[in-house]
Amino acid sequence: MSGPVDSAISASIEDVPLWYHTLDLPGGVVTPGWFDLRGIVDKLPWPDVRGKRCLDVGTYDGFYAFELERRGASEVIATDIGGHSEWDLPVAERELAANALASFTGEKGLGFEVAKRALGSKVEKRIVNVYNLSPDELGMFDVVVCGSLMLHLRDPVRALEAIRSVCNSWFMSVEEVAFDLTFRFRRRPVADMRFEANPTQWWVVNAAGHSRMIEAAGFSVVDRFGPFAEPFGAGHSARGKNLRSRRRRLLRTMILGGDGVPHNSVLARTRS
Repeated sequence: MSGPVDSAISASIEDVPLWYHTLDLPGGVVTPGWFDLRGIVDKLPWPDVRGKRCLDVGTYDGFYAFELERRGASEVIATDIGGHSEWDLPVAERELAANALASFTGEKGLGFEVAKRALGSKVEKRIVNVYNLSPDELGMFDVVVCGSLMLHLRDPVRALEAIRSVCNSWFMSVEEVAFDLTFRFRRRPVADMRFEANPTQWWVVNAAGHSRMIEAAGFSVVDRFGPFAEPFGAGHSARGKNLRSRRRRLLRTMILGGDGVPHNSVLARTRS
């Protein structure tokens, strides 16, 4: 009976034009994600989520939401925007970039729905912009996780404050950090402004800036892991092959322990 089920899952996976997350699905099926977090997930500074009410903010294909469920959370809510027109984009690029994203990645949230059905997951997805998180709508959570979202936001500290408003205790943040700035400025919080070159990105902070933003939003940092390379997945487009690009990849691999996008993870607690 596993054969037909596996074939159905594989067919559903092919309906998704672009997978952001690499996910292990039943029958040995693996989604061709842009990024593959499976090798680093156990290195992150997880709190104990067993029996806890948990929230995954900006879930996309649901990697962290399904991981919270796998780790024994009693309830998992996953939030995301409802469509590409809701990305936090600069005014001048808003319509053009949203249309381009839709044609490139397909329907927003389709990957999550395919994975949820395949896994038989009980994760509940809610369409809520991170800026609009509130206890009145969602209640409070024992553990909140957010991955690779802040660089896509015009006002990341405001978003972190909204996360703080629904967090009772633990918050784990996993974010891209600026490689050069992280090692040039180990203690000084600084950021790389990117929205002129990439309309889906705003600010990419260094590791010190990552912690400082979280503290500014009302949390106390208690543990860290990183910087590390968030590995590329099978679906990632080809990287630059010129000499400069190869040198930068080699340097990142030597320092971060692998080829991928520089990330940092922080575990924080709410301040009373």
